[in-house]
Amino acid sequence: MSEDIRENEAAETPNTNEDVVADKEETPYLNPLEAAELRIAELEKEHAEMKDQLLRTVAEMENLRRRTEKEVKDSKQFSIASFARDMLGVADNLHRGLEAISEEERTAADGALKALLDGTALTEREMLKALEKHGVRKLNPEGEKFDPNYHQAMFEVPNPNVPNNSVIQVVQAGYVIGTRMLRPAMVGVAKGGPKFVAKPEGEGDEGGTLDTSA
Repeated sequence: MSEDIRENEAAETPNTNEDVVADKEETPYLNPLEAAELRIAELEKEHAEMKDQLLRTVAEMENLRRRTEKEVKDSKQFSIASFARDMLGVADNLHRGLEAISEEERTAADGALKALLDGTALTEREMLKALEKHGVRKLNPEGEKFDPNYHQAMFEVPNPNVPNNSVIQVVQAGYVIGTRMLRPAMVGVAKGGPKFVAKPEGEGDEGGTLDTSA
């Protein structure tokens, strides 16, 4: 009976020596040089990952800075768009008043009429300068290629001597603020002529040339 008990106890008692040997077999031995090289490789990998993360963060911050600068610039530039659009009617009325007087009448005008005409022309010029100071430009696209982004075609004029699809007449000037259209230029477009030859890059403005005349 006692022999059976001893055999059971022996069977239940773990063999610690065998466990130690197994642990030694699972963990390979590394000499100090190999261990140092392994640690260096791990540190280099961590460094590369941290550098990549830092570069991504810097790039994101730079993109955010540029977007913020653009939004602030656009906000300043376009904040007066509604006011400028309302002032276009005033500028149109000043121009119509001047156009109502023929060139001969202007030349022959004297006294109060001449002063009125000169004052009206000066007022129109100063208004256009004030608008231009805030990024608003008047466009006179006559002779330019028709651009649906900035022009509104009111009629077509068959003319074999004028380049096809070019602006042959400006009924009402257009205005832009920056690159945003405030009002399209109302124009007449030539049809039936030779192919339009674009100007060399850098000449003229988008949607037509800047009109600085009174």
